[in-house]
Amino acid sequence: MFTIEASYEALQKALIEARHAAGLTQLEVADRLSKPQSFISKLEQGERRLDVIEFIEVCRALNADPVAVLSKIIGGP
Repeated sequence: MFTIEASYEALQKALIEARHAAGLTQLEVADRLSKPQSFISKLEQGERRLDVIEFIEVCRALNADPVAVLSKIIGGP
């Protein structure tokens, strides 16, 4: 069943996987975004949510394709 909470959890998981695939630490991603490490930690723990523009910027910092990350969440190709 689709729920907003489940979708956010899937987003968290997809971003964590993308960070790991890129071989980056939370601190390295935060530095790329000029944010504190706690920003990434809060995203990954679900304490903070992203708007669309922030999502794209985080994906860029991870060298991840935003469309591919979204496909994991919505079950696309």
